[in-house]
Amino acid sequence: MTADSRIRQALDRAIELGERGIAVAAYHRGELIVEAVAGADSDTLFPIFSVTKGVTATAVHLQAERGLVDLHAPIARYWPEFGTYGKEKVTVEQALSHRAGIPQMPDGVTPELMADWDWMTARIAEFTPVYEPGTANAYHVLVWGWILGEVVRRTDPAGRSFDRFVAEEICAPLGITDFHLGVPDADLPRVAKLHGGNEFSIVDEHNISPRAVFPGSDVHNQRTVLQAVDPGAGAVATAGAVARIFAMLAEGGTLEGARLLSPERVATFARPRENAHDPDKVLTIPVWFGANGFWLGGEEGASDPLVGDHRDIIYSPGAGGSLAWADLRDRVAVAICHNDMDTPAVVEPERTFAPVVRAIREIVNERERR
Repeated sequence: MTADSRIRQALDRAIELGERGIAVAAYHRGELIVEAVAGADSDTLFPIFSVTKGVTATAVHLQAERGLVDLHAPIARYWPEFGTYGKEKVTVEQALSHRAGIPQMPDGVTPELMADWDWMTARIAEFTPVYEPGTANAYHVLVWGWILGEVVRRTDPAGRSFDRFVAEEICAPLGITDFHLGVPDADLPRVAKLHGGNEFSIVDEHNISPRAVFPGSDVHNQRTVLQAVDPGAGAVATAGAVARIFAMLAEGGTLEGARLLSPERVATFARPRENAHDPDKVLTIPVWFGANGFWLGGEEGASDPLVGDHRDIIYSPGAGGSLAWADLRDRVAVAICHNDMDTPAVVEPERTFAPVVRAIREIVNERERR
């Protein structure tokens, strides 16, 4: 679609502020209102890191919607091998909300081993919690994806791999072709080269984000990683594809006639996790997180102000700054992807995404007044 001149100017400003390649897409009331790129081709695919978590959480909730997963049940009900060494009572909701107590990655992990689903899940099943499950907020930076992804895989009557499940149960109904958990060979030339982002500020005394698989450009430019199925931090997509998934959430679980979730279930996504005000033991920034797998808006000093200022907002930020959100009240969904992972550190005179978000809000406000 042709970008509004304000979006084009905002993207140009983002480039001036330091972005190399940036893409944005936005929906309002289920209608695509913005889709534009600067510093990259229109079909460029961007690694989106933990923005992936919002899609993986959606996959878990699809299974819950179908009665195949009880969020309050132990993971071991669906994955018996997981129920060992103190993890017997860890629930699906505790994993979704980063309170499972196992934020670590397996010892000796490499990009090649991380790409081996069976190796990863077998090692995770042998974990001993480093925090008592259900007692501590501890962001599961990388391992989160395999924990929840295996729950989805184990409860899928068709026994599909997690990437196939997402492709067939989320992307296909929404008409999405440019969201990848494992980039096909033919699409590798479309992937934006990442720059920077190799210093991530976390507390890592428990091998939570080991250097060998660190979520930065050194690791995520590697073909092995681009083609791995990593449900916590490994999706590669266009901004349009990500925004479309979040638009479905902003519309209460439906988009253009395709219903994936009930409005009642989506409404629960804005519920804070247990002991939500407790500091996170892994992330050094304030964290306002939900019970159901999403970061939440509306908490002053903790929520990202770019996504809005009220409680009915769910969002997923990624390492290096990529961001997607769904405003459940105002029915707005936005995804912003980029490839310079150091630009989020640029805050003066303003964040690089700020002009883009302002332009989107102007367009939405105009539409609201009609």
